[in-house]
Amino acid sequence: MRLRILYGTILLLIGLGLYAVAVTAVAVAILPAQWAVQLVYYFITGTAWLYPAALLTKWMQDLPPPPDRFAQ
Repeated sequence: MRLRILYGTILLLIGLGLYAVAVTAVAVAILPAQWAVQLVYYFITGTAWLYPAALLTKWMQDLPPPPDRFAQ
């Protein structure tokens, strides 16, 4: 269980860092210099990482199923 939390935390930090670099690189490359367009873009991309992060944290908190005591 503790290793799962450690691996998930490392993966979350690395993934979020890479995501931020990718989002910024795309913004610099294709977005016009209009603050309204940038505001909408960064709002959407800033909240888009929440779903994968929620799935990862759910996986980190899941306990393995208890062993079947009556298995033969």
